[in-house]
Amino acid sequence: MSSVKAIFKKQTKDVVKNMAILLQFIIYPGIAFAMMSVMDTDVIPAEMLAAMPNMVIMMASIFAGMGLIPTVAGIIAEDREKKSLRFLIMAGVKPSAYLLGVGGVIFLISIFTALGFGFVSDFSGQDFWIFVAAIMSGVTASILLGATFGIISKNQQSATGLAMPATMILGFGPMMAQFNDTIARVLHIFYTQQFSVVADSLMGFGSEETILWHSFAIMWANVAVLAVLFVFVFTKKGLKG
Repeated sequence: MSSVKAIFKKQTKDVVKNMAILLQFIIYPGIAFAMMSVMDTDVIPAEMLAAMPNMVIMMASIFAGMGLIPTVAGIIAEDREKKSLRFLIMAGVKPSAYLLGVGGVIFLISIFTALGFGFVSDFSGQDFWIFVAAIMSGVTASILLGATFGIISKNQQSATGLAMPATMILGFGPMMAQFNDTIARVLHIFYTQQFSVVADSLMGFGSEETILWHSFAIMWANVAVLAVLFVFVFTKKGLKG
């Protein structure tokens, strides 16, 4: 537990000093709020308004499934590049302790971002908390995936390049799935697509309780698989490079 606290404190200081990272947690809900504020529903035709994507849900999906992956990958790749990760492993730090220390900072800050999305949205009561929980489920999976990319990368630049294809698929896939049933079926197993399913259910497009629980089960199955993958990669690659 002491190693988790030490890594957590160190990472908190690093994040607070890095404005580029902090902006990741502000810009997405900020864009959603700005778009919702300037949208004049009295001017936009009802048919066009119905066809437009919900800006809050779209930005939340991009944040949870796209924005955090290269951020976390870059943080961990920097530790590898500076050899600090090597020293931590030699000191006996376990994969779970390292992940809790680094990922815990990102997770806690993301809670405020998720709440921001919730307040900007039209959801209230139980739907509000389901929406926030869906965002945080995606955040957890993205932290694990980003951490895995960071472990297998030698530096921050390569981490960003390696993570980019996955971020594009996970971030924009759900939007494309709205227009193509084949893409929707392919992406069904991924957490970002299930976040989209939850959001659609909350908006009234198939709101059966079984759909929500089914989607959350798939999202947390993603989390479990990615956690195992991270531990495996950390064990194999941590001391190399």
